[in-house]
Amino acid sequence: MDKFKKPLKFLYYFVVTCLFLIALLLIVSVFPITGNLKFLIVESGSMEPTIQTGAIVMVKPASDYEIGDVVTFKKGEETVTHRLHDMEVVEGQTYFVTKGDANNAPDSEGIHPQAVIGKVLLDIPYLGYVVDFAKKPVGCLAVLVLPALVIIGDEIRKIWREVKRIKKNKNKDKQQDEKIEHLEEELEELRSKDHKK
Repeated sequence: MDKFKKPLKFLYYFVVTCLFLIALLLIVSVFPITGNLKFLIVESGSMEPTIQTGAIVMVKPASDYEIGDVVTFKKGEETVTHRLHDMEVVEGQTYFVTKGDANNAPDSEGIHPQAVIGKVLLDIPYLGYVVDFAKKPVGCLAVLVLPALVIIGDEIRKIWREVKRIKKNKNKDKQQDEKIEHLEEELEELRSKDHKK
């Protein structure tokens, strides 16, 4: 049983840590949190193979953007992550021309610099699927219930172990009490024999 103790403990902490990180990413991606960093889910394959569909991207605003940077920007209600392909000036106004790595041609419309949310600093493949699943009722329940079950199970195991230890100690105490009682009886007998002499 002891040989399984370390792997089970590692597995327990690994699962709890993963679930905590997923819950944290879920909170960060769903709720508007003040600050410069944003975590967004890539929902299309326009940037493959550089950024996979279902990846999570960490985006941070930059003071300036250069051709070749991968940026995330607002296009109407949609959030898009593409590479800066070119810059053009129309009527004295600078616009970014973007292109997905998997696309044959640049995007048809230029992007105003104010529409840019930020530069992609990091992408984590497939984690977006997990966060997206966690946003659904079943996934949210799993993110909340699974860690609770793991923690409750661990607490029950600890309580059971403590109960067994207490019972064992009680039995030891009972045996010791019986031994003490037996020794006191023998001592009493010896004293009575000694008085008779």
